[in-house]
This record gives sequence, C-alpha cells and structure tokens, in this order.
Amino acid sequence: MTVGEGPETPAPPRLRRDARRNRERLVEAAHAVFAEQGLEAPLDVIARRAGVGNATLYRHFPTRATLVDAVFRDQLTGTMEAGERARRAPDAWAGLAGYLDAVFATLAADRGTNDLMTTRLPDVETLGAVHAHHRETVDVLLERARAQGSVRADVTTEDLLFTLAALGRAVPPLAVAAGPDAWRRPLALFLEGLRGPAHEPRPLPGRPLDEEELGQVLGEMGPHRAGPTDGSTGGAVADGET
Repeated sequence: MTVGEGPETPAPPRLRRDARRNRERLVEAAHAVFAEQGLEAPLDVIARRAGVGNATLYRHFPTRATLVDAVFRDQLTGTMEAGERARRAPDAWAGLAGYLDAVFATLAADRGTNDLMTTRLPDVETLGAVHAHHRETVDVLLERARAQGSVRADVTTEDLLFTLAALGRAVPPLAVAAGPDAWRRPLALFLEGLRGPAHEPRPLPGRPLDEEELGQVLGEMGPHRAGPTDGSTGGAVADGET
C-alpha cells in the first residue's frame, strides 16, 4: 500500500464465487476423467476439461491425493454406511452378502472408484478410514456367520479380503466384455464357496463368459491397459498456468 492510499479492500464476493465454481468444475471434471481412465489419469487433462489452468488446479488441490479425496469422499463414506447396515442384520450371512453386493456395485460405478478401493493409495484422508471400516465389517460378519453355521469354519478375514480385491480388479474389464452386471456371477460363485456344509448350492446368476470374452477380460487386466486417448503423456503437471 502506498502513502495516501486507504486500507486494501477485501476481494469482491464475485471472486470468491468464481473460486468456488472453479473448485466445483475441477471436481466434476476429475470424476469424469478418473471414471474413464482410472486414478493415474493426467492432471493436466482434468484441468483442461474443467476449463482452468494447471495453477488453478494446484491452488485448490496441491496433490493428487487431495483431489481424489474430494472426488470420492461421498462414495467412500457411502460404503461405510452400507457396512453399518450390514452389521445390524440379524442374519450374518444376509448381512455379508448384501454388503458385498453394495461394495461391488460401487466398484462397478467407474474405473476411478475401482482403482481407489482395490489398491492402496497413500495420503487420501477418507480412504484409510474406509479400508479400516471395511476390514472390521468383514471381520464382524464372518465371526457371526461362523457362529451361526452359515460360513465355512476355516475362512479367515484375510482370505476374504484378498479374494475380494482380486475379483474387484476384474470388474471394469468384465463390464466391457459382458455388460455392467457381469460381476454378479463371479461374486455369487465366490459366495457359494464361503457357505457352510449345510448349505444347498444355488444356481449362479447371469451367464458364463465365452472364450472370446474371457480373452478380452484378461487382456484388459494386463499391464498394457489402454491409457489416455487424448494424446496426453500423463504424470504430474508443471506449476504455472497454461
């Protein structure tokens, strides 16, 4: 401030509204790009789709983890709410099966959610709480189901979590090859394998993959999974407006 000038006036409300709108546009764009390309999608693609520069993105979200948390917080907390409902079910098996159905419906929603929930991404504030709650939910329901005789006595929480993560990674390529609900059949097959000895096997839902579809799924799960299609090379973006 120079001599003779009055005190600086605060930024007009319009600027604050613009900042909020930029943040909203970034979250919307990030959700769309992560859904299409997964969590490794280039951040400069997100900035361009939101119609802002890279520096604007970094002012709102200094790291990829803070952006991911803002995009997926509601979906992640929704999974925790499903876990709470499952724990209150009188029949532990019904609670477990219903909970896993809700989890896999979330995994099928988009590739970004799937990447987030089937891998470990450090520094995402909400994610650590979700993983801990997920493990606790599975542990509680398995213990009750074993006591009720509806689950095999030798199944551990780690058995279930490992198999769920592996099956969850197959959900996006399954959707591409055989439709958005194709995950229901392998999940049902897995659940049948958990049942106790007194259980009468039930027919599996949906239809099995054919040879061509299986090849497509395995190809999509490989390390050569298709990357961005807009010509971007990926990775972090430089500080500074474009």
